[in-house]
Amino acid sequence: MQNPSIQTVLRDGTLAPALRAIAEKVYAGKRISPEEGLKLYEEGPLGYLGALANHVRETKHGDKTYFNRNFHVEPTNVCLYTCTFCSYSRRIKKREDGWEYTLDDIMDIVKKYDDEPVTEVHIVGGVLPQYDVEFYSELFRQIKAHRPDLHVKALTPVEYHYIFKKAKISYEEGMKLMKEAGLDSMPGGGAEIFHEEIRDQIAGGKCSGEQWLRIHEIWHELGGRSNATMLYGHIESYHHRIDHLEKLRALQDKTGGFQTYIPLKFRNQNNEMSHLPESSVIEDLRNYAIGRIYLDNFDHVKAYWPMIGRTTAQLSLAFGVNDIDGTIDDTTRIYSMAGAEQNPAMSTEDLVKMIRTVGRTPLERDTLYGIVRDYSDVEFADDKQYRGYTALPVVK
Repeated sequence: MQNPSIQTVLRDGTLAPALRAIAEKVYAGKRISPEEGLKLYEEGPLGYLGALANHVRETKHGDKTYFNRNFHVEPTNVCLYTCTFCSYSRRIKKREDGWEYTLDDIMDIVKKYDDEPVTEVHIVGGVLPQYDVEFYSELFRQIKAHRPDLHVKALTPVEYHYIFKKAKISYEEGMKLMKEAGLDSMPGGGAEIFHEEIRDQIAGGKCSGEQWLRIHEIWHELGGRSNATMLYGHIESYHHRIDHLEKLRALQDKTGGFQTYIPLKFRNQNNEMSHLPESSVIEDLRNYAIGRIYLDNFDHVKAYWPMIGRTTAQLSLAFGVNDIDGTIDDTTRIYSMAGAEQNPAMSTEDLVKMIRTVGRTPLERDTLYGIVRDYSDVEFADDKQYRGYTALPVVK
């Protein structure tokens, strides 16, 4: 998809004055206000938003587009909480329909990747009493003892809030223990929508938006990096989205610890909100673009392809996105159970081709955005034979 350039937008004589003023600010590298962010949601046409977001994206990264080789571990899908948007979790009284992995089970999953060039294990799951501070501390230690170079990106503030409260320790003490055990970074999940008007309806009982932000703040103060998400396309209004983005931007101003913003699309299968329609692809792209424009102090915006699909993820690269996540290797069920891609696995070749097709430069990264390999001049051997991991130099 080809958007107009921001210069073309600024020359458009039919553009509303308020939208022109926002475009001029973005072109000048100035921050937009919450009121202007709301104006973008309410009145910004798709091509206009794409032009502004792509300008920000290319100013920061040019054509560079990142991916990584990772796998997910989900210790359990049985959960004490009953979020109305969730298709993944099973309540305790129906735990026979779910899974509850032991430490040995999880380590067996980790060891399956011993001969694979993955750089990250992503660990999130349900909340249950047995998955406590001691369990996760031991898990992180065992992973690091087995494979010291594997980056452990694990648990959301929802999980940390529960296990620290159960252990009767402060957030500060708890996050320090996690770091000492081997935690390398935090994913962005559990943010949902911060505004309590919406959060109480869709995720009542979980940590509050303020608690989510505080746990990330403490982690940043310890020198850690983390990501941030927003669950959109359900009962929230544009006002709630801007409130969410503003709180993320304010914390980033304070700590600088966030790496990546990841909008997460609400999927409506097999949950208590199935009566709601899902957002359109156009709305998805608009939301990516506005997130990129608004979060001027975030380095990266990621499209989580297993949730939105490969085609929309590819389109998003023209709407501010510069990261399409990783190979995943069919190791997550959180979104497939809600109606997203059923077998979320892509080889390195698949990801590289997806990025190249829209004229971007594919770069394999580690979790902290160190460059593992530049794939701009790489062609692949038979993917079925080599599973996408063997690359051959281009014959010029």
